[in-house]
Amino acid sequence: MTERKPFVGGNWKMNTNRTTSADLTRQVVDALNTVHGVETAVFPPFPYLLAVRTILRDRGSAVKLGAQDCYHKPDGAFTGEVSLDMLKDCGVQMVLCGHSERRHVIGETDELINTKTRAVIDAGLTAVLCIGETLDQRESGHTDPVNQRQLRAGLAEISGDAMANVIIAYEPVWAIGTGKTATPEDAQGVHAKLRKLLAQMYNNEVADRTRIVYGGSVKASNAEELFRCPDIDGGLIGGAALKAPEFAGICKAAVKQPK
Repeated sequence: MTERKPFVGGNWKMNTNRTTSADLTRQVVDALNTVHGVETAVFPPFPYLLAVRTILRDRGSAVKLGAQDCYHKPDGAFTGEVSLDMLKDCGVQMVLCGHSERRHVIGETDELINTKTRAVIDAGLTAVLCIGETLDQRESGHTDPVNQRQLRAGLAEISGDAMANVIIAYEPVWAIGTGKTATPEDAQGVHAKLRKLLAQMYNNEVADRTRIVYGGSVKASNAEELFRCPDIDGGLIGGAALKAPEFAGICKAAVKQPK
């Protein structure tokens, strides 16, 4: 079995300002200074990417810089959009694709999310492809069909070799920012099915090395139990990522979890 390095990303969403984003970055760097064995990243709002990058670079931090979204065209008349070349110019190393808020609030389609995911990979960056069902879909028994559709659509035309630059984030929409968390058994069940689907789409080797992380009201208090599950390889963290001690606690919980 391939040893998958855990990944924990902090999605700041539309939070912080110029001062608090810098303060939070410094606090995260300090809190993670002695944490090893887990890949970490922060995803600040677009206006603060350069400032956060400067702090990460000046402090020699291993924390990676991520962007919350992108546009798939290289340039042109796309008012309000941000290209991947622009993001790379700011030092971005990974990009979220298809976060539930982009799907359900902004209205992004599976097809657009796939286009963005392929563009991120083609740009030489890591794509964090987010999938997950709503509460209505869960209660109507459609969890698996929804996740399978989103995974297949999101990875369309992406080769097995390119999957080395993809992280899958399972984020049940009903658990994001609600305080509700899927039980470790429920989350593990979904992750195991997603890995089985990856094996069918590609092969066992690709499925075995692809990291599948969980997101949905993860806290330091429940992270260890979640991350102990064999197919949960870390987390994509929302609210808890805005508090450095809490985020650090989650990252520590991801280190060397017995599988």
